[in-house]
Amino acid sequence: MNSNWYNNRNSQGACKLQICSLSAFQKRREVVFGSDLVSDNVACAVGSEAEKNTVEVEGITFPSEITVGKPLTLLAHGLTDIEIHFLQIKFNAIGIYLEKNDVLLEHLQKWKGKKAEELAEDDGFYQAIVSAPVEKLFRVVVIKEIKGSQYGVQLESSVRDRLVAVDKYEDDEEEALEKVTEFFQSKYFKPNSVVTLHFPTTPGPAQALCSSEISFATEGKDEAKLTVENENVAGMIQKWYLGGTSAVSPNTVRSLADHLAPLLST
Repeated sequence: MNSNWYNNRNSQGACKLQICSLSAFQKRREVVFGSDLVSDNVACAVGSEAEKNTVEVEGITFPSEITVGKPLTLLAHGLTDIEIHFLQIKFNAIGIYLEKNDVLLEHLQKWKGKKAEELAEDDGFYQAIVSAPVEKLFRVVVIKEIKGSQYGVQLESSVRDRLVAVDKYEDDEEEALEKVTEFFQSKYFKPNSVVTLHFPTTPGPAQALCSSEISFATEGKDEAKLTVENENVAGMIQKWYLGGTSAVSPNTVRSLADHLAPLLST
């Protein structure tokens, strides 16, 4: 089985989407989600991490809390995988971190008292999480090596289709998405490579979602960055992972429902 799974599966405003690749082996070593990826400028890829309490996904360790801008809590984890002839092929381990605070819970009050099973089947619930004005970070760790172009094409296809469906795929979105795809064309996803998608909020009462960042860290590569100023593209990247029944990893969104249901029960 090769890695062609990526080719076969399925408030407008200025927002910076920064993509960067960090050298994995520089002056100091840090354990990053089960691998020895390190960097002098590690804040771009991983932020500071509290590793006292961890969750393991297929041998990949995810700290229960990390701090990039604010403390973020691991509220979901899972895999992207596919079953071929009764054989499960695992591609990536995923950790979903959110700012767990009153703002998030108030934003989700409509679902207060709902069971995890009910939340998992409600796409409106996941749409509300995407639109929630709280900081989010998705960590994707490679299990099975693939070409970066395969990841990029799958991301592009999903984001484009979602934008077209809501009539928001204009020239700006097309240009921004092309740059993201081109960036991944030159990358190679070795096992334990890390893609980090960071969606912070701006300071102040409004807590606007902006300045989203994507980081790519792998062994032996120098730092590279790409900035895309398009909020619609950034939002649909969130939906690729948090899109409910249309998300790339069903077990990850189910895990999110399992974690949030108890928080919404009180």
